[in-house]
Formats: sequence, C-alpha cells, structure tokens
Amino acid sequence: MDVNIEDGGPPVLLLVGSSGGHLAQLLALRPWYENWRRCWVTFDTPEAVSLLAGEELVPAHHPTTRNVPNLLRNAVLAWRILRRRQVAAVVTTGAGVAVPFVVLARLRRVPTVYIEVYDRIDTPTLTARLCRPFLSAMLVQWDEQRRQYPEATVVGTLL
Repeated sequence: MDVNIEDGGPPVLLLVGSSGGHLAQLLALRPWYENWRRCWVTFDTPEAVSLLAGEELVPAHHPTTRNVPNLLRNAVLAWRILRRRQVAAVVTTGAGVAVPFVVLARLRRVPTVYIEVYDRIDTPTLTARLCRPFLSAMLVQWDEQRRQYPEATVVGTLL
C-alpha cells in the first residue's frame, strides 16, 4: 500500500469510495481508467488492500455514517491530497467518504463525477443528495434512477 500524497507529478485520477460494494463498482470501471495514473481513497480493510494490491492507496477514516469527527478527518485528508497533487478528476460511487472529496474538489475547480450505486433504484442515496450540487457529472446505472436525477447520464450496470 502506497500512501505518498506528496507527489506533484502528472495528473492523477482520484477514485474515492467506501470499501465493499462501492469499491467493487469502481473496480468494474478498470477498462476506462487503466491507462490513467490513479490514486484510490478507501478504507484500510483487508479486502480493500487485497483488491488494490499494486495500486496507490490512501486510507480514509471510517466509519463515516453519522460520524462527524471522521467527516472532519476525511475533509483534512481531501484538502491535503487536492492541495498536494495535480488531480485531473474525482470519481466516486459514495458513500460518506465521498462527500468531503467532492465538495473540496469542486471548490478547487477539479471535475467531479458521481456514479449512483446500482441497488438504489427508487430513492436517492444520502451521499448523492449531498454531493449533487458539487458535481460536474451525475451517472446512473438504471433508466429508472433518472426519476431522481433527470440530468444524469445512464451508463448501464457496472456489476
């Protein structure tokens, strides 16, 4: 696991998501991002570390659900990464860890892309609702999700 965020090198794609299903959906995008220099922000769980072996990984603080101290810790982490790295874009599937990264990236004029998870068809996730005002692009996996996000682009299911 590489946690060097002091790199000012070429632009990096910042892939942000909670571990588990959120991470799995980001990993399914591999054909799209495989030629990009990238950095992952997720939880330091055995599964995530194993799935991201050989990738640059910055561990985020968890739990994030209703945990204000970790929200603030992740905001500081986001600020440090976005200040010290040349981030080309932030791409996320949520959940709570995504909020500070999306907000701070957008305030720094870094493009932000949110992909709504595939298992929330009839109601929007809290994270998507919080991130939505700060997004450059909203992507959904089902046509039905456009009822909540009429501006979204349907990309189809990732898993």
